[in-house]
Amino acid sequence: MDRPSSNRGIAGQLRSVLASLPPARGLLPLIVLLLVWQLLQPGPSPYFPGPLQWWTATVTMFGREHLIAAFGATTWTFLEGLLLAILAGTGLGLLVGISDRAARALQPLLEFMRAIPPPVTVPVASLLIGYSASMKLTVVVLSALWPILLNATSAVRQIDPLLLDVARSFRLTAWQRIRRIILPAIVPSLLLGIRIAIPLAIVVTLLVEMLTSLPGIGALMIRSQRNFQSSEVYALLVLVGLFGFVVNDLFAVIEGVIMRRWPPRS
Repeated sequence: MDRPSSNRGIAGQLRSVLASLPPARGLLPLIVLLLVWQLLQPGPSPYFPGPLQWWTATVTMFGREHLIAAFGATTWTFLEGLLLAILAGTGLGLLVGISDRAARALQPLLEFMRAIPPPVTVPVASLLIGYSASMKLTVVVLSALWPILLNATSAVRQIDPLLLDVARSFRLTAWQRIRRIILPAIVPSLLLGIRIAIPLAIVVTLLVEMLTSLPGIGALMIRSQRNFQSSEVYALLVLVGLFGFVVNDLFAVIEGVIMRRWPPRS
C-alpha cells in the first residue's frame, strides 16, 4: 500500500517540476523566423548567412576543439561568479537589513558602487588585478551582486517585528533567529534577485571576454567578427542563447522545488 502512494507522490512532484518550466511553444516564433530566413536566403552571404551555414560553422568549430574549452571557461566563470554573488549578496543583505548601524555605514558606499556600470569597472579591475581569470570573475561578481543584495535587504526589512520580538522572548540566539525566521522569510525575494542576476552575469561574462580577449565565447565572437567569419558569429550567438535558455529553465525547476518547501507568506 505504501508503494503506490509513494509513486503517486513522485509523479505529482514530477508534474509540479515540469509545470515550473516555461512552455516550449514560446520557441515557435524563433523557429519559424529561422526557417523563413533559410528559405529566403539565395546563397552564401558574407553578412547574413543562412542558418544552415551556422550549423556548418558550429561543426567546424567543435572540430577545432577550442570551442569546448572556450565554452567551459565562460560557463565556469558564470557559475563561480553567480555563486559568489549569491553568498556575498545574501550576507551583506542580512547585515544591512538587520543592523541599522551597518546600514548607515555601508549604504552610501553600496549606492555608489551600484550606480557604476559594469563595463566601466573592466579597465579599473584590469589595472588592479591584471588580465586574468580573477579579474573577469571579480567584474562578474560585482555586477551580479546588486539584485541579490537589494532584494535580500528589502525582504529583511519587511519582516514583521512581532516575529523578532517573539524570538527574543524565547531567547533565541542571533544565528537561530537568522536560520529559523529571517532566512525562510526572505527566500522568495532572494530567488527573485537570483533570477535577475542570472542573465546579468551571462552578459557581463561575455562582455569582459570581448573587451579583454580572455578565453571564452566572447573572445571567440570578437575574433570571428574581426576575421569576417559571420557564420561563426551567428553560430556562437545561437549557442549563447541556448545556454541562457537552459540555465533559466534549470533555475525555474530549482525555484519551483524550493518554493514548495518555503511558500511565500500571504
